[in-house]
Amino acid sequence: MQEKKLLDTVMLAGELMLSGGAEVYRVEDTMNHMLKRSGYQDAEVIAFVTGIFVTLSDPQKETLTLTRRIRQRGTNINRIYRVNDISRRFCCDSMSVDDAYAELKEIQAEVLYSPLMKVIGTLSVPPCFSPMFGGNALDFFACALVGVCLAIADRLCRRIRLNDFCSSACGSFVVAFSALLINRYLLKAANSDVMIISSIMPLVPGVTFTTAIRDVLNGDYSAGTARILEASVIALAVAAGVGGGMMLFRTL
Repeated sequence: MQEKKLLDTVMLAGELMLSGGAEVYRVEDTMNHMLKRSGYQDAEVIAFVTGIFVTLSDPQKETLTLTRRIRQRGTNINRIYRVNDISRRFCCDSMSVDDAYAELKEIQAEVLYSPLMKVIGTLSVPPCFSPMFGGNALDFFACALVGVCLAIADRLCRRIRLNDFCSSACGSFVVAFSALLINRYLLKAANSDVMIISSIMPLVPGVTFTTAIRDVLNGDYSAGTARILEASVIALAVAAGVGGGMMLFRTL
């Protein structure tokens, strides 16, 4: 049935956007525009941070309802842009439901960054932030060393599949402990505060918090509150990890 295929396509588009970090109002708007081709009298889309509900209703047709649980969330602006591009072409009748579904499945299966690229990104972010916090050339090199430790910790956390809270706490713990260790025994002239602050920047949930504020300003209070709580929990994990690393180093 073509309506069911359309519903699956629209749901997949919403799932990709929400898992990529799109605002709730953007997800609902995109899905509502795509559902205009369904021919149904009423189309309702309700999106939350953790799930999407879609219903098509018409007195002359069978009511269709689809629910999808969103288990993984992150930040992928490129994925959001590509889904929006597909939705625009779909709404302009320049592509069929089957073509839209096939392209969305390709986006879903695509790996944007390889593990090596993620490691390189984790290594390069801390030293690049050091000049912003008053660091010199020695601090730049020291932050690169801390970035190596953070990259190793991140890979280990992903391998044993820790949740976001534990991963952030573990990464920040390694950052604080390794920064103090490098400052004490390897680069004594480096600024340990700059090393720690610069190196925890990859763990700070700035994009999540910004998206939460945009959701709140657009009236999606449930989604905004959920994202603010998520960002607060991650920030708390980072603070606890840094404090634990500093405490352990001073104890030893």
